[in-house]
Amino acid sequence: MSFAKTRLDRMHDVLARHVERGELPGLVTVVARHGEVRVDVLGRQSFDGAPMQRDTIFRISSMTKPVTAVAAMILVEECRLRLDDPVDDLLPELANRQVLTSIDAPLADTVPAERAITVRDLLTFRMGFGQLTPQGEVPPILRAAREARVAVDVPAPAHTPEPDEWLRRLGELPLMAQPGEKWLYHTGADVLGVLISRVAGQSLQGFLRERLFEPLGMQDTHFGVPPYKASRFATSYWMDGTVYDEPDGQWSRVPEFQSGGGGLVSTVDDYLAFGSMLLNKGKHGRERILSRPSVELMTTDQLTPAQKAVSGFYPGYFDSRGWGLGMSVVTARTDISAVPGTFGWDGGLGTSWLSDPREDLVALMFSQRAGFPQFSPHFRDFWTGVYQALED
Repeated sequence: MSFAKTRLDRMHDVLARHVERGELPGLVTVVARHGEVRVDVLGRQSFDGAPMQRDTIFRISSMTKPVTAVAAMILVEECRLRLDDPVDDLLPELANRQVLTSIDAPLADTVPAERAITVRDLLTFRMGFGQLTPQGEVPPILRAAREARVAVDVPAPAHTPEPDEWLRRLGELPLMAQPGEKWLYHTGADVLGVLISRVAGQSLQGFLRERLFEPLGMQDTHFGVPPYKASRFATSYWMDGTVYDEPDGQWSRVPEFQSGGGGLVSTVDDYLAFGSMLLNKGKHGRERILSRPSVELMTTDQLTPAQKAVSGFYPGYFDSRGWGLGMSVVTARTDISAVPGTFGWDGGLGTSWLSDPREDLVALMFSQRAGFPQFSPHFRDFWTGVYQALED
């Protein structure tokens, strides 16, 4: 037996109370271990809508990043990309970079980049541009990035320029740090999506469908929800419970810019196939998506202590975690659910995933209220519930 039934019931009751109190409309969870899969469905697709279903479709936002990273590694294995090659030839918009002398410097106060941006930089978020969360005055680079619509804010597919224009605008701005110097969240994944599209000679969605979604049976993972699936598409809410996006909103059509950093929608079963493939070292049934060495590289911490120290991410986050290629890696046992070697990532619009090789475990929680494991009670209670339910 992989899970203790009474303890899974306990997890169900705890999560049900979050729904009953109106903290969120509903959620779907899945835990899979030693071939045993348990799914729990709670609440509704919106506060006043249809009942939640196992195949309800959610905006998975930043859980797109590991998918994009796998797609890039497919091209690396085919020798169509190389990790340490500069991206200048394929992305000339990012050649000959200038770098700000400090994060709050005027845009013209720059020095030349010490080297080119590489594919590895994009996968490890060390390209020199990414998320900023200023506590005081907004620095000029962030104001300029927001005006150009290349800033790291909430996903907004309907308001993002098409890929070539997006990259042109990004290329007109200086970098925030020298390439390879600092971990800066998100932007590398969006650039990687454009790179994949150019190398493959097709849209990012087309490449993902051919090389990942169809082999893995991920039939409900898209950049836009087809009309015939709209009845299964959950409403999205902000942290305060107000509506962010309706089923007929921004994700009701495939956008021009298919964001490799945060644009996908999916279901728990689709993403379970993806997380299980990585847990199985790149193999899914008879299909091999990636080699074992590639998966091992992706799930090994790539950051130095110095890079973690200046990341500007959540305080204390990197004390027990690192970053591989496109996903987080647990490096220290600081919590019941923090098992070294575990990898995964979360989506800020309400989703969370990890694969744990030591426990032979894949676990997912999909909700439609924005939140993060560090701050949101239903996230924290889910992960505690998963690990207290393991049966040895």
